Amino acid sequence: MAKTRPGISVKPNSGKKEIASYTIRGTNKVVWVGDCVLMRPSDTGKPPYVAFVEKILSDSRNNVKVRVRWYYRPEESMGGRRQFHGSKELFLSDHYDIQSAHTIEGKCIVHSFNSYTKLENVGAEDYYCRFEYNAATGSFTPDRVAVYCKCEMPYNPDDLMVQCEGCRDWYHPACVGMAIEEAKHLERFVCSECSNDDTSQMDNGFSSTEADEQVEPKRRKR
Repeated sequence: MAKTRPGISVKPNSGKKEIASYTIRGTNKVVWVGDCVLMRPSDTGKPPYVAFVEKILSDSRNNVKVRVRWYYRPEESMGGRRQFHGSKELFLSDHYDIQSAHTIEGKCIVHSFNSYTKLENVGAEDYYCRFEYNAATGSFTPDRVAVYCKCEMPYNPDDLMVQCEGCRDWYHPACVGMAIEEAKHLERFVCSECSNDDTSQMDNGFSSTEADEQVEPKRRKR
C-alpha cells in the first residue's frame, strides 16, 4: 500500500455505501469508525502506517475501502526526527486518503500526550500525539510547547528526568552531570540555581522553607 501525495483530493467512488465496521482479514478484530489502525506499507522494511478511520465503505461486490486521516511519524515530516520526539510519537496530519481495508494489519491506540505519560505500562499498540501537522507546509499546531532543563527541550517521555525540589523544574541527568543509574536511586535533587539561591537566602537571614513557599515552577514556551 502506498499513500497518495498530500494535497490531492480523494473522493470515494460512487455506488459505495457506508458500513459500521470491518473485520480484519484472518483475525476476529473488528475495526469501527473512529478507531486507529496499523496499515501495511508498500516497503516491507518500514514500520506500519498509522491512521484514523473516518469512514468504512463497501461496494456491490463487497470490496471494502476505508477513508483515513494519516498520522505521520517524526521521520516522515519535513523537519525529521528530533531529540525530544519519543519513539511512540505521532503527528495527526491534514492528509486524507482512501485505501483498501485489506491493508489493515491491526488496531492501535493513539493517546493524548498527557494520557500517555500516565500509563503504567506502554504496550506495542500504544502511541501518542501532541501535535497536528500540515503536510503541505511542514508546520505544527501548537507551534510552541513547554520546555524543560538547561537544554530547554520539550519533554520526551522516553527520557529519565529528575525534578528539582526548589523550582520544580525537570532536568536530564546528563545536563546536570549525573549518571542515569545515580538518578534512578536519587532521593532528592536541588538544581545549581536553587542551591545558590538557598545559600544567598541563608546569608540574608531567610530560611529555605520560607523561600520555597514563594517559588513558582519554571515553565517556558518555545
